[in-house]
Amino acid sequence: MQHVAPSQPTPAAPHPFDGRILMGVLGVFAAAMMSGLNSRIGGLSLVDVKTAFGVGSDEGSWIGSLYSAFELAAMPFATWFAVTFSFRRFHVSVVTAFSVFGLLTPLAPSFEALLALRCMQGFFGGLLIPVLMAAALRFFPLSLRLYGLALYAMTATFSPNVATWLSATYTDTLSNWHLTFWQIVPLALFSGWAVAWGIPQDPVRLERLKNLDWIGLISGVCGLVCIGLGLTQGERYDWFNDALISWLFCVGALLLVVFVLAEWFHPLPFIKLQLLHRRNLGLGFTIFIGLVVVLLSGSLLPAQYLAEVHGFRTPYIAGIGLSVGLPQIFCGPSVSYLLYKRWIDARHVFALGLACLAASCLVNAHVTSEWIVHEFLIGQALQAVGQPMAVISLLFLATSVVQPMEGPVVSGIINMFRAFGTLLGDALLERVFTLREKMHANIILDYAAGNGMIRLGHHTTATEALGDLAERISRQSFVLTIADAYLILGTLSVLLIPFVLRLQYIKPPILNNPSK
Repeated sequence: MQHVAPSQPTPAAPHPFDGRILMGVLGVFAAAMMSGLNSRIGGLSLVDVKTAFGVGSDEGSWIGSLYSAFELAAMPFATWFAVTFSFRRFHVSVVTAFSVFGLLTPLAPSFEALLALRCMQGFFGGLLIPVLMAAALRFFPLSLRLYGLALYAMTATFSPNVATWLSATYTDTLSNWHLTFWQIVPLALFSGWAVAWGIPQDPVRLERLKNLDWIGLISGVCGLVCIGLGLTQGERYDWFNDALISWLFCVGALLLVVFVLAEWFHPLPFIKLQLLHRRNLGLGFTIFIGLVVVLLSGSLLPAQYLAEVHGFRTPYIAGIGLSVGLPQIFCGPSVSYLLYKRWIDARHVFALGLACLAASCLVNAHVTSEWIVHEFLIGQALQAVGQPMAVISLLFLATSVVQPMEGPVVSGIINMFRAFGTLLGDALLERVFTLREKMHANIILDYAAGNGMIRLGHHTTATEALGDLAERISRQSFVLTIADAYLILGTLSVLLIPFVLRLQYIKPPILNNPSK
């Protein structure tokens, strides 16, 4: 029998935007925030979790690695299945599964069971974030769509920065590490109710399962898991000097080649890679990977500095994240409002946002061992302004060249690139820290020895003197490495600006006629 290629399905019938649909989209937003917070808080609370299960740093590192890898692997496929099973049913089912795995995680009877539960929760968490962008593109009218994209942007700018404060509240203030997993319950209940009540019920399209790209599904999930594990465990295993990491990257790359080929030629793909030939998608998503790496300068670097140099626990670091996260509630909608002005070029807003991020990195690159929380506030203020300007402008420039029926396949691509950029950024910074910290320590030690600065005090033994010297060298080399990391990320911000200006100009939407 001759196979007839299925045509792309027509988009779901539009629904007039009202308060009910707005509540439904807010439910989708709550679920995406819940997923992002769960991922970040799980990493911040890793010490408490490892202690509870009696595992060391090496074994415990797999808790976060497996979650991140399976989260990455799920993202390209979320919207395809949302269209197939209907948006509302799919979302409520995924939120339920995600919540159940989260509730069971602290009750795991063994460490192996804990890892299995984190894998499953990571996979379902990865299914939640892409559907937020799809919902914003579908349900918000053109006159409000940028505000919908601002909601999606907050999953990248708000949740990672607020997670530190929440983690401190659960583990230090309330002294209950179980809450780091159970904190999803309120958001899950609200999300499930809001989506079930506010999102219209689309017809279920089970006939699409007959054309399911099984080769692409299996190769994509397995390949992305391998790449995710390779990126998160690479530094600990010394990258390609270890057989496991080499195997993960080689197998992962081979499987991704199969995935790309299968998707390219399949009549009903999960992600439509042909769309990347459009400049604002292909170039824009490439810029997005670099932008996600730069965003690590806002929350990761200050927290690492305060924890390593001053020994601060999360309650004392929380203010750093809140100084960037809380302003997003106002900065995000403000940037969206600005982009609707006819005299505004989104590329220039994007470039200005990158310039703010670069300035923040330049300010914080002057860090010394005397800095505490207050010294970071100027740089964090620049981050709070620059992050939404860059992220929302990029989303506007990219999604404006997408037709309504293409929204689901584009959402999977951009979220996959976003998750990959986060893992890539973490891996690159880990490598920078390993190389630069060792280099700075050697230089400081050579300088101290060459200038006769290593002396014993009157009441100091040789062992105590060497221990004190090693501690001071370690602290100072770490400070210099933090400064190097800021300079690298600041330079990357500047290098991205010329590519941003080469994106296609998009006229702001016309507010007085939302139907267009």
